[in-house]
Amino acid sequence: QKHLESLQNYYGNSLETGPLQRLTNLLLVEGLTDIQQKEHDILQIEATKGLRNASKSIPLEKLFLPLSKVSIPPRISMTVGVAGIGKSTLVKLFVYTWAKGEINRDIIFVLPLTFRELNTYEKLSAERLIRSAFPHITEPNCISAGTARTLLILDGLDEFKTPLDFSNTVVCTDPKKEIQVDNLITNIIRGNLLQEASVWVTSRPTAASQIPGGLVDRMTEIRGFKAAEMKDFLDQMFLDNRDLSSQVLRHIKANRSLHIMCTVPGFCWISGSSIGYYLKNSSDQAQEMTVVPKTLSEIYSYYFKMALSSDWPEKQRETLRIEQAVNNSKKIMGNLSRLAFYGLLKRKYVFYEQDMKTYGIDLSLLQSSLCGRLLLKEEVQSFTAYYFSHLTIQEFLAAIYYYTAAKRAIFDLFTESGMSWPKLGFLSHFKSAVQRSLQAEDGQLDIFVRFLSGLLSPQVNKLLSGWLLVKDEHNSFRSQAISFLQGCLNTDYVISSRTVNTMQCLYEIQHMEIAKTVEEAMKNESLSGMLTPVNCSALAYLLQVSDVCMEETNLSNCLTYNVCKSLLSQLLFCHNLRLDNNQFKDNVMELLGSVLSVKDCQIQKLSLAENQISNKGAKALAMSLMVNRSLMALDLRSNSIGPKGAKALADALKKNQVLLSLNLQHNAIKEEGAMFLAEALLTNHRLTTLHLQKNSIGAHGARKIAEALKQNCSLKELILSSNSVGDNGSVALAEALKVNHSLQNLDLQSNSISNAGVTALTGALCSNKGLISLNLRENSISKEGGPAIAQALRTNSTLRKLDLAANLLHDEGGKAIALAMKENRALTSLHLQWNFIQAKAAMALAQALQYNSSLASLDLQENAIGDEGMAALSAALKVNTTLADLHLQVASVGTVGAQALAEALMVNNSLQILDLRGNSIGVVGAKAMANALKVNRSLRRLNLQENSLGMDGAICIATALKGNHGLTYVNLQGNCIGQSGAKMISDAIRTNSPDCVVEV
Repeated sequence: QKHLESLQNYYGNSLETGPLQRLTNLLLVEGLTDIQQKEHDILQIEATKGLRNASKSIPLEKLFLPLSKVSIPPRISMTVGVAGIGKSTLVKLFVYTWAKGEINRDIIFVLPLTFRELNTYEKLSAERLIRSAFPHITEPNCISAGTARTLLILDGLDEFKTPLDFSNTVVCTDPKKEIQVDNLITNIIRGNLLQEASVWVTSRPTAASQIPGGLVDRMTEIRGFKAAEMKDFLDQMFLDNRDLSSQVLRHIKANRSLHIMCTVPGFCWISGSSIGYYLKNSSDQAQEMTVVPKTLSEIYSYYFKMALSSDWPEKQRETLRIEQAVNNSKKIMGNLSRLAFYGLLKRKYVFYEQDMKTYGIDLSLLQSSLCGRLLLKEEVQSFTAYYFSHLTIQEFLAAIYYYTAAKRAIFDLFTESGMSWPKLGFLSHFKSAVQRSLQAEDGQLDIFVRFLSGLLSPQVNKLLSGWLLVKDEHNSFRSQAISFLQGCLNTDYVISSRTVNTMQCLYEIQHMEIAKTVEEAMKNESLSGMLTPVNCSALAYLLQVSDVCMEETNLSNCLTYNVCKSLLSQLLFCHNLRLDNNQFKDNVMELLGSVLSVKDCQIQKLSLAENQISNKGAKALAMSLMVNRSLMALDLRSNSIGPKGAKALADALKKNQVLLSLNLQHNAIKEEGAMFLAEALLTNHRLTTLHLQKNSIGAHGARKIAEALKQNCSLKELILSSNSVGDNGSVALAEALKVNHSLQNLDLQSNSISNAGVTALTGALCSNKGLISLNLRENSISKEGGPAIAQALRTNSTLRKLDLAANLLHDEGGKAIALAMKENRALTSLHLQWNFIQAKAAMALAQALQYNSSLASLDLQENAIGDEGMAALSAALKVNTTLADLHLQVASVGTVGAQALAEALMVNNSLQILDLRGNSIGVVGAKAMANALKVNRSLRRLNLQENSLGMDGAICIATALKGNHGLTYVNLQGNCIGQSGAKMISDAIRTNSPDCVVEV
């Protein structure tokens, strides 16, 4: 009871208010990714765009429970998250909720400890560890005796002073024996001590890699803010000023990389405070005189300026004059920044009273001075610890120290003793810092050198001059620093995170010429031939930060093997990646296969169309699909993949349960390849789209796929056009459609299907309840096939789109279909283009339109329906209320037909698209149409191209637009208008209808 009360009091009081819902659901992950183990927290967020490939989540109350009825609770659990994401807050939330009896009642003891506290001991026993932290527990040995389930929490492994060394652990099983603290922790984790207790460790990702993955039973990760949570957080920050909160959020969203970073609460607090401070203080000045903080250095400069001027979000402005505050703070800022720099070098993020004294920091000033705004203090009975409010605050202060000291230092500042080769001048020290960051494998100094570069930017100098910097002093170093940074980019197509960070340094220093040039080329799709090593570095950087890459990263027709190889680590995090027409051979597929196999991979769509991929390349991609968990769409159209490549991909599909769409159009998989893919469809329950057009699969291949469709229930779209499927293949597919009700789109264009095939297919449609779209364009369906199609249209109630263009239906077939359309209530789109249909069928269709209430699109182009057919359709349009698109290109419509149509348009309110290209409506027809346009309000697009309008007819149409408020596009090309006529029409349109696009 004492234990519960003490925990409730301590954790209840220290638990911050605000949106904590995010912490009640953690991401369940399978170990650390490469980037988490190797890179700085900020680089992790930037590279992954704040997202993680985690398909599962776990509620906080189930964190220490078995995942299934047959599994056991985890002994060692680890929760990772970047600096400022809320790890300690999560621990406080859990302990407080548990102490109130709301979750995990099976756990009798929860013993929360922090590594900050463990830093204060040299040696400890397991027993004393528990007793010293919780003196009210009188019998610590009960915890190891297994009489009660106990949870030992070890919060903040990244703050532990000694790295854990599991390879050289000295085994200890005696809970009373005093041993080195790091050795005690490794023995507890290994299960040599407190083996009955569950252990929960929290850590930043890089430090978490100290614990071997095999010892961790459950790993979770704290996710960042979603959009609504970020808004709530900012609203909490600016409770008294919701308008300011909205402005801050708008500025954050306008900067893609800043928006990604602000998914981390700690960083969102700093950015929100800075931008809020800027907005409050710049509203009085002319807006063009100031710039919204965008770079990291600008954001932190505003944050420090806000701290220095005592204008903290929670407090009113103090009466102390700013100048006096600066003078009072200069000495302590100098000492604090030195502590920050040397702490950073030693990977030390927590400081104790002895550290403060060593660096000359007056403890009595910590309560009231500037330090209290940047440095947090934790007081427990046995110790007092200090730590910077966010890792980046320490890094910015470290950069301030280095910048200031480098101007006068004689020796290398990285050796604290001062014993080193002499280094004279700021630039010498600047180069030394950049080189050290480039050589560091874990990116420990990356953000530090970004800030150091940022201190040379004109904007930051302007902000901090007179506070922390001397006015305009950056001018003497800036250009040389830029030249040096650019020199670091010329790395012969070897691009790493360090290279990208160098580009970030150039962004901080505000020199963006290279990046702007490459970004412009990306926008214009003109990167071909531009990708030198320096431009490749800029491209790698842009892949992370540019809005051009937000929806799609298009690197088509510009990459070589070497460039692709150099960009692999950046391509990993592009969600939608297009690499078409790059002449890629199989060796590039091996590279891309390695990327797709990596745990970090976030590529969801990959297009490799129009390359030179053969079976070997397909096999490399297939191998990666066996393990990949992100790719949902793979486009391999127009390559040279044969049956063996198809087999490899089919084998992958048997195991892969992520891929939704596979496009193999225009390869050479043939009958054999179709057979392998059909086998895969029997076991794959994930693929929804399969494109196999132009693959010579023949009737036999179609039969194999049809057999698979009888069992497969996941495939929604199957494209088999131009495959010589013939009647035999069609009959097999028809049999499948009688039992398969999940396929929605079947494309059999250009497959030599005649009446026998169409009779089988339409027979299946009489009972099929799933197909929505059927494409039978460019086959050999004659007028005898019409009645079979008609029968299906009378019976079927699910088909929405039917394409019968370029067949041989003639008037007889057309009339049969028209009669059925009187009864059909499902079809919305009917294509009958180029079917030798004439006036009689058009009249039958017109009669159907008077009764039909579902058809929205009718295509009769390249059928000689003439004025008679046009007049009948026009009469129907007077009463029909659903037809929106009518296509009548080259339909032998003359003046009389146009006049009838114009009459209909005066009353019709549904037609939006009307295409009359290639007819002969002439000047008289144009005048009739012009009169109709003055009245009609529904038409949006009108094509009168090549209609013998002449200048007079075209001018009539153009002037009619004055009264028309609906049209957005009119095409009058090919009407012998002449230059003077074109000018008159253009002028008339500019005056009468400036929003309408008219092509003359």
